Amino acid sequence: MNIDKIRKQFPYLQSGKIYFNHAAVSPMPKPVVDSVEKYLFERSASQINNYHAGLEKVEELKSQLSRLINVSPRRIAFTKSVTDGLNILAQGMEWKKGDRIILNDIEFPANVYPFLNLTKYGVEIDFVKSKNGVVSAGAIEEMITPRTKLISISFVQFLSGYRASLEKIGKLCKENDIIFCVDAIQGAGALKLDFQKYNIDFLSGGSHKWLMGLMGLGFIALTGELQSRIEPKSVGWISVQNEWDLLDYKLELKQTAERFQTGTYSFIGVFALSAALKFFEEAGFKEIEDRIISNTVFFRSKLKEIGIEPLLNDVKSSNLSGIVTFPVENGEEVFERLKEKNIIASMREGMIRFSPHFYNTKEEIETVVSELKNLI
Repeated sequence: MNIDKIRKQFPYLQSGKIYFNHAAVSPMPKPVVDSVEKYLFERSASQINNYHAGLEKVEELKSQLSRLINVSPRRIAFTKSVTDGLNILAQGMEWKKGDRIILNDIEFPANVYPFLNLTKYGVEIDFVKSKNGVVSAGAIEEMITPRTKLISISFVQFLSGYRASLEKIGKLCKENDIIFCVDAIQGAGALKLDFQKYNIDFLSGGSHKWLMGLMGLGFIALTGELQSRIEPKSVGWISVQNEWDLLDYKLELKQTAERFQTGTYSFIGVFALSAALKFFEEAGFKEIEDRIISNTVFFRSKLKEIGIEPLLNDVKSSNLSGIVTFPVENGEEVFERLKEKNIIASMREGMIRFSPHFYNTKEEIETVVSELKNLI
């Protein structure tokens, strides 16, 4: 990996800004911008009606996503967002009074409200209590009852950065005949994710964080077995098998996951995400993960040198991600002072959260830690 060459693909770096906020929204590298600009030119001045070219890009992107998460392209469908995808599952299942769902107490709300909305049907929600930012497979196992029907967890927790032990949780779900649902947005593109190996039944992801695409495009992946148990609550003209028989109104849904796609795609989002995944593939996904984890380990050690104790202080590397979060007195003031220094982070729940990507460097981390030392 030629990191200097890769860094030249991020125009914002020329301003001297240090952007450690990829867990919120990523900057788009130049190949993504170029792809979006080409699409906009066609729509405004050239081909204009490029719908069929867009469909070809849709199929290309599904192939790219299938390689990213190890699932058949036929098992992938596009959504507007992670929440949109999770509602397909939550609203599509047949629930009975007394059915139980396991969540946890540090989930991002997108992975809570679609399931909390089911309590009106008598579904009960069990919240696993995290410990120091960790949601362990053991704690989840202790919550399982004969009435547990579904477990949903984020691949990476948005606040602590804890990477869930998906393989262990997936094994638990398989052994207990429980649906295993994963919110993938904080990990897909940054860390290895294997849909089949981890026994995932349903996954919902998005474009604009670690995957460096646009807001407004999400995706789901689900097993064929689970698809047969979900009744789509929304259908549209591209949900059906013969979508171009426009006046032959037969509600015969597609056999693939595309039955959950109801109308026109966000083609601009598709073009952007496809370009981003090509950019990632050329860099190498293993190399990307290795650099992200190396940056996180280095960041933690440097913070501890100046007396800052990050969350997940003693967590092993297999449960780390690209997120480094720590509590600090006068956090809001520190956050604003960092921003004045062109260092971009997030404030979450009174804590400062950094999330550097693979192209960020240890020199940038040292600069950030040096500035923190002067502020705390």
